[in-house]
Amino acid sequence: MLVLSFPRFGIYPFAWLAFVPLFFAISNRKPFSAFLLGVFTGMVYFGGTLYWVTISIREYGGYSGLTSLLILFLLVTYLSVYTGLFCALIQWHTPDDNTLLIFTPALWVVLEWAKGHFFTGFPWASLAYSQTAFLPIIQIADFGGIYAVGFVIMFVNRTVYVTLRRRFDTAPHSRVRIWKPLLIGLTVFLMTLVYGYVRLSEPEDHPMSLTVSVVQGNIPQDQKWDRAFQDQTLETYEQLSLSTLQADHKPKLILWPESALPFVFNSEPDYEAHFRRFSNEKEVHLVIGAPSLGRDASGKLGLRNSAFYFSPGQTQFDQYDKQHLVPFGEYIPFANQLGFMKKLVQGSGDFFPGQTATLFPLGEHPVGTVICFEVIFPEIVRQFVQKGAVLMTNITNDAWFGTSSAPFQHFSMVIFRAIENRVGFARAANTGISGFIDAQGRVLQQTRLFTKSTATARLKPRNQTTLYTRWGDFFALLCGMITGIILLLNILKRRTSHAI
Repeated sequence: MLVLSFPRFGIYPFAWLAFVPLFFAISNRKPFSAFLLGVFTGMVYFGGTLYWVTISIREYGGYSGLTSLLILFLLVTYLSVYTGLFCALIQWHTPDDNTLLIFTPALWVVLEWAKGHFFTGFPWASLAYSQTAFLPIIQIADFGGIYAVGFVIMFVNRTVYVTLRRRFDTAPHSRVRIWKPLLIGLTVFLMTLVYGYVRLSEPEDHPMSLTVSVVQGNIPQDQKWDRAFQDQTLETYEQLSLSTLQADHKPKLILWPESALPFVFNSEPDYEAHFRRFSNEKEVHLVIGAPSLGRDASGKLGLRNSAFYFSPGQTQFDQYDKQHLVPFGEYIPFANQLGFMKKLVQGSGDFFPGQTATLFPLGEHPVGTVICFEVIFPEIVRQFVQKGAVLMTNITNDAWFGTSSAPFQHFSMVIFRAIENRVGFARAANTGISGFIDAQGRVLQQTRLFTKSTATARLKPRNQTTLYTRWGDFFALLCGMITGIILLLNILKRRTSHAI
């Protein structure tokens, strides 16, 4: 049920009941036994949602099919430890339905936050992302991010479980006591839903809009870094860009995907001059993704994954360097211990991370750009909005994933970044999915996978600052406090009972 609730399947109602069988399975079990059942659940959950990892490793990393399966197994096993801990701590807790109703979703939030931050972080397949098609329920992301949505889903799961368990229990219960948990869960669900409908009904009252075009070149991954196809690649992107300028609504900004330029950009001064002329002559702002050369803090020369920004009438370009790199794709984490591993993408040497969120000036409207993997991290997008971005863009190359569920999952996460900060998003992906998402998370346009295409839309500049933008993951911190207090009280209760 969990696997089927996520894109590409997207049967989102399943997530609201998916944990009920697990709660029955671990009931009356000791913590270690519950841990094993939780790990088994995690293997199915994450194995079914992240199966596409093998495609990237096998087809583009040069590893064998067996090795790619082994790497997927190790990743899924690590992620499954979190679901194992979730089940173990529920069963370690002294049985008490009232505190467990709050403890269970709070604990889930804490473990999801940990999964998104420990060991470079991997928040992919967080529970909230199963609900991207259920727009009213995810509007609370502007309050507590993905963690608030995940809390509500898990809370409802727990109330359904407690109600069913009491209903089938042979011990005498009053009818009110049986249905009370479900009524509480339904109340929380309806309150969240009402909030969502209110937010969705609010008009976008900003007096102007910004016209943006995205270009999807659909360059095959096996040709992308072939020098013989370099001129053909540039010609493709330029012709597609020119076609957007001939449309009824001329864009103010054109967005090219991550690594659209198949060479190290700042080692090619002729191309730099070419794009400056293009921007000036066509009177259009241009964001282009390309590798660049740079030095780290120690002065060592290396590659960066960058976005370059050209403005009409400017003699210099702006540059943003990707801050959160893809482990094993752009660098080898824990290189001293894992030096035997090779990177999974083409290119020489490790990439260096950027150090700051750089805004691009679209006239009087600051624009932020996140590159590929960065868009799955709420805290990175929040950096740009906190600095004043009124429009966000995302450039990526999802060709690594083929026609699997991954491009759909990746695109769906942008919906949450838009809602969390109430900011419109434009997204350009080499092979798709490209498109536009407004501040309420509505998908205005999206392209098909593996097609050569363009899209143009008008996005309203951001005109409000959300609680999430101001305070970040305070809801996850609150859940951490609740979890810690309940666990501490449980320890004290156990010690007291042993003493007696």
